[in-house]
Amino acid sequence: MNLKYSSGGLRRWYNPPWFSECTPSTPYDSLALREAFEKAVVKRLMTDVPFGVLLSGGLDSSLVAAVALRHLAKAKVARQWGSQLHTFCIGLKGSPDLKAAREVADYLGTFHHEFQYTVQEGIDALAEVIYHIETYDVTTIRASTPMFLMSRKIKSLGVKMVLSGEGSDEIFGGYLYFHKAPNKEEFHSETCRKIKALHLYDCLRANKSTSAWGVEARVPFLDKQFIDIVMDIDPEWKMIRRDLGRIEKWVLRNAFDDDQNPYLPKHILYRQKEQFSDGVGYGWIDGLKDHANEHVSDAMLMNANFVYPENTPTTKEAYYYRSIFERFFPKVKKLLCTLRFLNFFDIFRVTLIGKVCLSTLFYILYVSLYYKLYACSFFMLCLNSFQHIAGYRKSSVNY
Repeated sequence: MNLKYSSGGLRRWYNPPWFSECTPSTPYDSLALREAFEKAVVKRLMTDVPFGVLLSGGLDSSLVAAVALRHLAKAKVARQWGSQLHTFCIGLKGSPDLKAAREVADYLGTFHHEFQYTVQEGIDALAEVIYHIETYDVTTIRASTPMFLMSRKIKSLGVKMVLSGEGSDEIFGGYLYFHKAPNKEEFHSETCRKIKALHLYDCLRANKSTSAWGVEARVPFLDKQFIDIVMDIDPEWKMIRRDLGRIEKWVLRNAFDDDQNPYLPKHILYRQKEQFSDGVGYGWIDGLKDHANEHVSDAMLMNANFVYPENTPTTKEAYYYRSIFERFFPKVKKLLCTLRFLNFFDIFRVTLIGKVCLSTLFYILYVSLYYKLYACSFFMLCLNSFQHIAGYRKSSVNY
């Protein structure tokens, strides 16, 4: 993770204060937060290719689109590709994201592209998705599939770069389970843990689902300077406090709540968090589960721990994804078995008892092979004698 070599060996290159998970105490400054995010978006407008914004209609993607639109006219890219911002959204027919994204696009005045897909189209793409994102994580596959299908459509339009809203929920504690944080220390520690694991989940999805079709995804919320500012805020301000009117990501919502020059409508600015796999249509997950139930029997799931001893799938959907993953990456399973054997061998090799056991084992093998040679010689002698006698009798009969 961002390592570089120095005279003392490898050390982490990006090593911010929050990485140690020490609880910060800097007061919340809404203006500084807003300015930092706008700088992060403007920085990512430096491009010489056609680009757009992935717009789900939620808080994060809507803010990215709103800020990008405000600064697009002044950006160098506008002189080459114009100041009309293109936005993209995908979902099942009648999905929440399609409706919300259309509303935000109409408010901002963007050139909006709306893509619809069916559950069957998503199921047909599962194998390709798993091959490209290289994981069998259930939630990641659910969310990656519509993003994969949308990226194909985006590339067909000639767009090569998109801005996306990944990372906001991790740095601000936007997931609904953050309501249960007992104190600010635990809240901050969990946000740190989520950021450190981004490359395994949301960033993996955003990066590989788009790059599979040659589209580059840029994420302003994960700008290093912006992360440093957000993670330096006293987590007491980030915590969900219904008694004070603070919902999840209140510090971000409040920073862009400008009555004089509004970025977004109030109901969009304070829209509750939706998972991407839910927002594209609630029938999507149900369709995936039904499809997995048709291909994975109860007996197969019952024996899953024998087939997949590492990270054993616990649902039929997880089992189905794992079987596809193993089909594309069979060496992973063999490598794990080899590593387990080598680890077992190393334990014996480095301990005194292990050395005695290994020496005894090799001696037994040597003796066995030694006497086995004599046994083989005796067997061959008997076989040759039998063949000689049989051949003699056969020749006598023929004669």
